[in-house]
Amino acid sequence: MKTVRRSEDRGHFDHGWLDTRHTFSFADYYDPAHMGFRALRVINEDRVAPKRGFGAHSHRDMEILTWVVGGAVEHRDSMGNRGVVRPGEIQRMTAGTGVTHSETNPLSEELHLLQIWVLPERRGLEPGYEQRSFADADRRGRLLRVASPDGGGGAVLVHQDASLLTTLLGAGERVAHPLAPGRHAWLQLVRGEVDVLGERLRAGDGLAVSDEPEIEIVARAPAEALLFDLA
Repeated sequence: MKTVRRSEDRGHFDHGWLDTRHTFSFADYYDPAHMGFRALRVINEDRVAPKRGFGAHSHRDMEILTWVVGGAVEHRDSMGNRGVVRPGEIQRMTAGTGVTHSETNPLSEELHLLQIWVLPERRGLEPGYEQRSFADADRRGRLLRVASPDGGGGAVLVHQDASLLTTLLGAGERVAHPLAPGRHAWLQLVRGEVDVLGERLRAGDGLAVSDEPEIEIVARAPAEALLFDLA
């Protein structure tokens, strides 16, 4: 079973300094038909103007992943962490019992990022932070695991039975990911154009998959994709 979530059907708000698109219900965007998928609760695609950003604000009881597509985001939080996340890097923040943080664009160019929220395995976790970098060569033409429940292989640790994989594909290249019985997947196409399970996906499109033994991604043009393997 598969369901396509088209880019143009997402919630969209242009705040001037922020152009944002919500795959699932978020903030002022509410659609009871799109409240998340399995433990995946939020996929926001944000474009942030130079020298602007999100001031200090708080979260709790959520696993928050940040994936930068272009530019850079500067992160500061109440745990004392401070860092800059760039393309090819992933940031994981466990909000747990409560964290205050800010995210700003320190550059003179636009910041393009995906912010992802995953429901944690339980409430009240101790807050935590990780940031890891991955070479493009390690995900070119293959799927690379960048977040997982055990944090193995250099991936950041997510407190949920969920993994995030990413790939860079040239035109004509293909990769496949097996889905164990009872597992589900969400594919988010970051850029390019691909064919998946008989569906044509373009940048910003998402695909929910259940009851399939395998997902094969075939690039029709150079592409970048995120694949979530979910309980």
